[in-house]
Amino acid sequence: MEPDLFTAAAEERQEKDPSSSPLAVRMRPRTLDEVVGQQHLLKPGSPLRRLVGEGAGGPAGPSSVILWGPPGTGKTTLAYVVSKATNKRFVELSAITAGVKEVRAVIDGARRATGGFGKDTVLFLDEIHRFSKAQQDSLLPAVENRWVTLIAATTENPYFSVISPLLSRSLLLTLEPLTDDDLRGLIRRALTDERGLRGAVTLPEDTEDHLLRIAGGDARRALTALEAAAGAALDKGESEIALTTLEETVDRAAVKYDRDGDQHYDVASALIKSIRGSDVDAALHYLARMIEAGEDPRFIARRLMISASEDIGLADPNALPIAVAAAQAVAMIGFPEAALTLSHATIALALAPKSNAATTAIGAALDDVRKGLAGPVPPHLRDGHYKGAAKLGHAQGYVYPHDLPEGIASQQYAPDAIKDREYYTPTRHGGEARYADAVEWTRKHLGRKRS
Repeated sequence: MEPDLFTAAAEERQEKDPSSSPLAVRMRPRTLDEVVGQQHLLKPGSPLRRLVGEGAGGPAGPSSVILWGPPGTGKTTLAYVVSKATNKRFVELSAITAGVKEVRAVIDGARRATGGFGKDTVLFLDEIHRFSKAQQDSLLPAVENRWVTLIAATTENPYFSVISPLLSRSLLLTLEPLTDDDLRGLIRRALTDERGLRGAVTLPEDTEDHLLRIAGGDARRALTALEAAAGAALDKGESEIALTTLEETVDRAAVKYDRDGDQHYDVASALIKSIRGSDVDAALHYLARMIEAGEDPRFIARRLMISASEDIGLADPNALPIAVAAAQAVAMIGFPEAALTLSHATIALALAPKSNAATTAIGAALDDVRKGLAGPVPPHLRDGHYKGAAKLGHAQGYVYPHDLPEGIASQQYAPDAIKDREYYTPTRHGGEARYADAVEWTRKHLGRKRS
């Protein structure tokens, strides 16, 4: 709700003694130009710029927005900047503690402020996905009539967690995970800024790298860990935050893993080879090392999708859909929850029956093509849907398989140069056994000679 006497007193105390607030709070940007990352949302004329009064004149007012992104990417920070920079009345609610009663009180206050003082209201609603459908419905009249300009924040996919009428009345802005460079700039600013640690400690490169890994793209987590480690170092009388100090403070050992060097590829290789070898425990070990080191979950998911086709194929036709679903889920939820999805997929792939028949099949076909074994398409298979095709003999003599009782026609499909080649050699592993039976039957009915 709007600040009361106690809130105002607390804010006044924090202004007089900034150290009474957490470092993450003290380092919150004061203007949009100080915001780290999310530059795609901060261009001139963007909805957020208009909310703080930049170019918001004329007949088109600022729009309500829904901020969607992982924790620590700046949703609350952006709302805070708007609250400080806007000349509008700013009210904050959390869906964790507020209900319809509180929403209606804000809307009534907004209508009074607009009618009595000509003052527009910006409502920041955090964790909107926690509101029920009925609670979200209570916002509709105010947003539709622009009694309030809504800034709603959510970590969950709004297409599933926010009602469609509210989505249609707002602009959906997607926040991206902060990069290492974004966080590095924020950490270094916090070390020297007067609002931060004021140069009381320094951060060596190895400690900074570990801090970035444990942050996992979360600015709040990075600053919280930095403040704790700085306090521990100062208690020891040290002006430098040693790696051991950070490890002790956050209770997480620094994994020896260079995301841009040999270890990145070595551990990824070991993960895939453990899956190929059906050692589920070893595969989970390497997956854990990659997660703990802050590896990009999308990179891991891509490797799992490749493994599903390269090493499993049709021995388990569900392997690839599982890997693809995992990649989609990882892109939607990010760490830390993505670790569960990656574990799910890794276990399924490691324990699946294995076959590289699909891999060797396309490899052999590509090898022949590269050797020049191609040749013209048989005339009866060529396109006959144009004038003059019949005169050229195109599509003449083609037998339509669906017209036959068994649904297969004994006719030549491959060019002459490779008409008897057999690229696909299925195993009898898992589900591929039925493909082995199918390919034997179809080749026989196609009248193919064994190569």
